[in-house]
Amino acid sequence: MRESAGTLLYRREGDEWQVLLVHPSGNYNRRAPWSIPKGEPDADESHEAAARRETREETGVIAGDLFPLGETILQKSRKRITAFAGAAPAAATPTCASWEVDRAEFVALDRARELLHPDQAVFIDRLWELLRQKPSAPA
Repeated sequence: MRESAGTLLYRREGDEWQVLLVHPSGNYNRRAPWSIPKGEPDADESHEAAARRETREETGVIAGDLFPLGETILQKSRKRITAFAGAAPAAATPTCASWEVDRAEFVALDRARELLHPDQAVFIDRLWELLRQKPSAPA
C-alpha cells in the first residue's frame, strides 16, 4: 500500500479557526479537491519527519510542535495518509513553494471541509473535536 504523510496546521483569526490547505497544480487538477500538505516518506524517514518536510516544501511553512491525527485510506487509490496537526507559526505566510501546488492558503474550517478531498475530511473532524475540547488551544 502506498503511504503519504502530511500536516493540518491551524490558527485562529478572530473568532474563526483556519487550517492550511494546498491545491494540486496542473490543468488536469483544475477541479481537483484540495489537500493537506503531504507526500511520501523517504525510505529512512518517519511519517512525522515526512509530514514536516512536505509541508515546508509545498507551502514554505515550518511546522512547530505536532500531534497525531491518525490515518485514513483514500478509497480510490487505496493510499494510506497519516496526518499530524499543530498550531501554525504566528507569522506563517504560506506560498506555493513547489511546482506540485498552485495554491497554499489558510481556509476557515467550514470552507476547508467543503474544499478538502472527501477521504481527508476526517482530519478536519478530528481536529475540530480536539479544538472544541480545548478551546484555549494555541493559535
